[in-house]
Amino acid sequence: MTDHMPEEHRKYAQWNAHRFISWASSVGPSTEVVIRAILAAHKVEQQGYRSCNSMLRLTEKYPTERIEAACQKALGYTPSPSYKNVQTILKSGHDQVLDKPTKKDQSEHGFVRGAKYYGGEGTC
Repeated sequence: MTDHMPEEHRKYAQWNAHRFISWASSVGPSTEVVIRAILAAHKVEQQGYRSCNSMLRLTEKYPTERIEAACQKALGYTPSPSYKNVQTILKSGHDQVLDKPTKKDQSEHGFVRGAKYYGGEGTC
């Protein structure tokens, strides 16, 4: 079927969801979720192939560990991130920034001043 096509065009015939999902799962679980979200965001699956291929090409510029971290961070922002979301996180370096620890809950510390301060000593 692709014999008549120029070599440059034949590579597009190799694009399919299985190929992109397989690549994404080799990078990590968050990357796979992002690729599946990109494919699901389009009414026609093939419309998502260009974004998926762009995700795949990110490996030419960034290590897979950073791509996985960026996908994980993007999933923290939205359940269906786009290629642009991941690219922005990588360009800005936010994939390498540690998340700030959340404020500790006051209940972990209990009453710091003791029962006597609150007038509760011996009033049970």
